[in-house]
Amino acid sequence: MTEPRYTPLRDRHEALGAAFTDFGGWMMPVRYTSDLAEHKAVRESAGLFDISHMAEFLLAGADAAAFLDYAVAGRISTMKVGKAKYSLLLDERGGIIDDLIVYRMADDRFLIISNAGNRDAVAVALTDRARDWDAGVAERLTGAAPARTEALVDDVSDEMALIAVQGPNARGILEALPGFTVSGVPLAELAYYAWSEGDFGDAPVFIARTGYTGEDGFELLVPNSAAGELWDALLASGADELVPAGLAARDTLRLEAGMPLYGHELSLETAPTQAGLGRVVAVDKEDFVGKDGLAARELTDAPVLVGLIAEGKRAGRAGYDVYRGEDKVGEITSGALSPTLGHPIAMALVHPSAAAEGTELQLDVRGTRIPATVTTLPFYRRNQ
Repeated sequence: MTEPRYTPLRDRHEALGAAFTDFGGWMMPVRYTSDLAEHKAVRESAGLFDISHMAEFLLAGADAAAFLDYAVAGRISTMKVGKAKYSLLLDERGGIIDDLIVYRMADDRFLIISNAGNRDAVAVALTDRARDWDAGVAERLTGAAPARTEALVDDVSDEMALIAVQGPNARGILEALPGFTVSGVPLAELAYYAWSEGDFGDAPVFIARTGYTGEDGFELLVPNSAAGELWDALLASGADELVPAGLAARDTLRLEAGMPLYGHELSLETAPTQAGLGRVVAVDKEDFVGKDGLAARELTDAPVLVGLIAEGKRAGRAGYDVYRGEDKVGEITSGALSPTLGHPIAMALVHPSAAAEGTELQLDVRGTRIPATVTTLPFYRRNQ
């Protein structure tokens, strides 16, 4: 049995009284005080998350951009330096190995952040595809001899810590942080899904304006050696405006924002269009892994992802069945009593005939049928 891993901030979490849970092979803080209080803090002020379990890969080479066009579903080569793009890593059948974010660091250099539980699968896929690329895919697609990409897929996950500051006060907290300087694009000018760079003391900081909460915020990638000091400084500087938040709050926040979670809304059996992510796939690319598999899939009656809202306080949970009358039409993938909205919400994969907005369905909540209505995602959208 594999021993669970801990992030470099374990001692900080224990000192704060965190309860831990196994997530993707990592023991992570699930809460510090109250799920509701931590959720509310992110919506109204700011929350501090340790997300150092995420996996990071660096990819470099003269043909790195063209290689990523082949390796992932999105069109990466047209990204500008300083930008980020949400994308999908597909298998040959068009199933989703992982969802990830690609950051363009330079013309020939990229950072990829993937989910902790899929680190090994992503590493194998990128390495194998780099080998294929070196074997001649590049020459066929670009007419040029391939660069040696394989040796330049570098898993740096064990060297880095990732800390997220999320919420409407996130920027102000960072701008006031002692010892923190921004040498790239100022935070006030940094667009969503873009990155900048800076320093915290002597440590370099990669600053991404991304997040998984539906709020404004930043994700800070730093060497492990600087993580503890940065965490402490953020909590001290944020004072009453910033609270540590665990995975429970992160889950209800991302659910309200309609953001998919791998293993729930996304899987190897799920095609991007089923999960509402067809826009992520650049189907007009000449070739990419999964293109032929997607074209061969018969998806006419395949379940599609919808939002569901219900009344009362009893929430449907992942795995609960969804009915229309006496017919089972789908299954909940994620569900909770929304702390922000005050009523139950869920995402579910249902038959296309039951997916139209306004369709009345029922959730089987421990043997009781709870009325629910199909709605568009997201459930919550922050004020811009």
